[in-house]
Amino acid sequence: MFTGLSAFPLTPTDESGVDERAYARLVARLAAAGVDSIGALGSTGGYAYLTREERARATRVAVEAAGDTPVLVGIGALRTAQVLALAEDAQKAGAAAVLLAPMTYQPLGDDEVFGLYEDVTRELSVPLCVYDNPRTTHVDFSDELHGRIARLPNVAAIKIPPVPGDPAAARERVAALRALVPDTVSLGVSGDWSAATGLSAGCDVWYSVLGGLFPAVALALTRAARNGDAAGAAARSACLEPLWELFRRHGGLRVMSAAAAHLGLASEPNLPRPLRGLAAEDRDRLVAVLDGLGLASAAPEDRDRAGRNPEGA
Repeated sequence: MFTGLSAFPLTPTDESGVDERAYARLVARLAAAGVDSIGALGSTGGYAYLTREERARATRVAVEAAGDTPVLVGIGALRTAQVLALAEDAQKAGAAAVLLAPMTYQPLGDDEVFGLYEDVTRELSVPLCVYDNPRTTHVDFSDELHGRIARLPNVAAIKIPPVPGDPAAARERVAALRALVPDTVSLGVSGDWSAATGLSAGCDVWYSVLGGLFPAVALALTRAARNGDAAGAAARSACLEPLWELFRRHGGLRVMSAAAAHLGLASEPNLPRPLRGLAAEDRDRLVAVLDGLGLASAAPEDRDRAGRNPEGA
């Protein structure tokens, strides 16, 4: 489960709740595409904005729609008691693993972060992936802290931020962390623009925003890197640079929200307030980028599932 491509789909949500039908469609198409795992309720899935009940229902929908594809479920919350409740919900729903980011309002010290993972892993019966995402959590993991947490029971993977762009520096970064964690713990890269470099530098898995909506493109890049074709993976990533630039500027969530709506795979609005979608000119730029990459329309089977064409007519 913690190798290859882990695709993280949007959770279409408005003020009335999660659009479960659209969400099931998004998850099912990832399973049909052959992704290695599906990341439900990650940052692209808007987990932090959903209630416990919404998250529990979304987890059940994702597990059912994914079929035999393993589902990794985000359980991050502000209080440890809430995390434990979410972990229980995810396990009851059939999640293959859980993903935990240390959400916080007050700054957390290393012992507090370690204590969170210690408390949660003590109660788990499924593997846990440590989610290191300083952009959203404002928690900075040292390699030493990762090493401590990685030795806790049930810790099976670490999802790290983007690696350096220079291949040699990326290899050094991955090697330095790998030297401090058990061999049984997988290392995975996030930050889609660094995926090719991270995979070629020794990361086991790409936790992918792009893969949540365009799995075939993400799979091709992943397979190239995992098969030792670093140049081919880098070339595929370079072709996607116009999209990566939009990710860096607006965040993957807003970009995938607009793309899903453009493809007719989610209605609008599909983000919970106070989040708002891309402005008109940014959306026009996204459509132009998708068109240039040959990604501006959904596959016929997706249109059939959606009951409309990509433009929503």
